[in-house]
Amino acid sequence: MAKKAPSQPALHKVIMVGAGGVGKSALTLQFMYDEFVEDYEPTKADSYRKKVVLDGEEVQIDILDTAGQEDYAAIRDNYFRSGEGFLCVFSITEDDSFAATQEFRDQILRVKNDENIPFLLVGNKCDLESKRKVTLDMSQRRAAEWRVPYVETSAKTRANVDKVFFDLMREIRSRKLDEQKVSNGKGKDKSKRKKLKCCLL
Repeated sequence: MAKKAPSQPALHKVIMVGAGGVGKSALTLQFMYDEFVEDYEPTKADSYRKKVVLDGEEVQIDILDTAGQEDYAAIRDNYFRSGEGFLCVFSITEDDSFAATQEFRDQILRVKNDENIPFLLVGNKCDLESKRKVTLDMSQRRAAEWRVPYVETSAKTRANVDKVFFDLMREIRSRKLDEQKVSNGKGKDKSKRKKLKCCLL
């Protein structure tokens, strides 16, 4: 085969948000390296990048795993600004972590100023069913209210781990395609002030 310089695979930027200890890092590391890390103590946000095949197309996923210690609003806002999609994680065994998802959602919407940002609500630790405090019904109601998908995962058993990352990438991808259509069509997007050259086909 003749070697053509391949175009760079599309890059999708995913941000993990959620209270401390809900398993954001465990999910990220399970997705990246197929390993379960029980006691991971993140002190800072970590960034990971991996090539994956999404519906037959090679893409790159860039995952920013926020550590939960982002008390500085400016730093947090910067993270949120850079993200194209969000996995908002709580633990089904902790009411507080579920309550915290509302605050994360509000902060993201404030920074993004966009109700339709690609976003999944993720109930982690579904292997601990006997310790469940957050019912499926509560979680699904909140997701319905926000008009976002809800998925339960277990970083330990790997249940739905790939699913949440791939589902979110699909949302990001379709969002980007919609934006391209808008900018190719009407050029409504304010950030694209440059004149769009028309080429007649």
